[in-house]
Amino acid sequence: MKPLRPLLAGLLAAAVAGPLPAHAQDAADWPSKPITLIVPYAPGGFADTRVRLLARKLADSLKQTVVVENKAGAGGVIGTNLIAKAAPDGYTIGTGNLAPMAVNPTLMPDIPYQAAQDLAPIILIENSPLVLSVNNSLPVKNLQELIALAKKEPGKLTFGSSGVGGAHHLSGEMFREQAGIDIVHVPYKGGSLAATDLMGGHISMMFEMGYSALPAIRGQKVHPIAVTSSKRLAVLPDVPTLAEAGLPGFESYNWQGIVAPAGTPAPIIAKLNSEFNRILQDPEVQKAIADTGSQAGGGAPEEFGAFIASETDKWAQVIKKGNITLQ
Repeated sequence: MKPLRPLLAGLLAAAVAGPLPAHAQDAADWPSKPITLIVPYAPGGFADTRVRLLARKLADSLKQTVVVENKAGAGGVIGTNLIAKAAPDGYTIGTGNLAPMAVNPTLMPDIPYQAAQDLAPIILIENSPLVLSVNNSLPVKNLQELIALAKKEPGKLTFGSSGVGGAHHLSGEMFREQAGIDIVHVPYKGGSLAATDLMGGHISMMFEMGYSALPAIRGQKVHPIAVTSSKRLAVLPDVPTLAEAGLPGFESYNWQGIVAPAGTPAPIIAKLNSEFNRILQDPEVQKAIADTGSQAGGGAPEEFGAFIASETDKWAQVIKKGNITLQ
């Protein structure tokens, strides 16, 4: 009978401990069915294009289908709210983007979720600096000349954007505040419309995403003044940062990461973080990010959470100082 004692002891211990919690079982088996990845913007844009490449890589790695669903509307709020309200089981994740995560909580006080409480950060995917360009008829060659002209003619120079509260707009507002100049915001119903008017000389300047600005810059249809990143971009090595051109500390990005509903089991968050960190080292992914003038992210969930908090605070100050509203 003695050989049975260890077995009986083990069975007794298991009976006392009870079955594993459901979430622990789910985490151990995850993923056992397709994963939905929600993008809170329309197909074909900045947020969507990169995520489809990452989703393909993630599906290959996990040996499970990853379905990308676009849920656009209300500046990213609709899709982000769907992520926040989804079951926290690892089968619904999504992109966490600048506007719905770090801008709209200040700009839209009635949004139906609290980004810091309702969403769990997984990883920063990429930072996308913007390029400040002027139309070719504006008589300036660098940032100091642009600031001098704006001070000489207050209220005359204009800057375009894709709409109130986006990266284009807020970068222009931060430029106005830090440079101490009076420039007029002209919101459009899309970045491409503003870019077309910049090339046509109908607006003075624009902060534009690198991937969309590069063709016009290379075609000499607009003149690049500076980039909003902390370091120069490999695709525009001769264009200085705003910090080195005369505005110390100026940094602005359109960024996105991966988030999950709050309460998603920690082992699943850790697994996704590990998978995406590995995917970001993939040569195809690195090239896709670099070719559009963006910078690859990575790191721990806690680092992405701290980044979101710092961005929320930074843009809240810009919004309040500029009295920016959606009205």
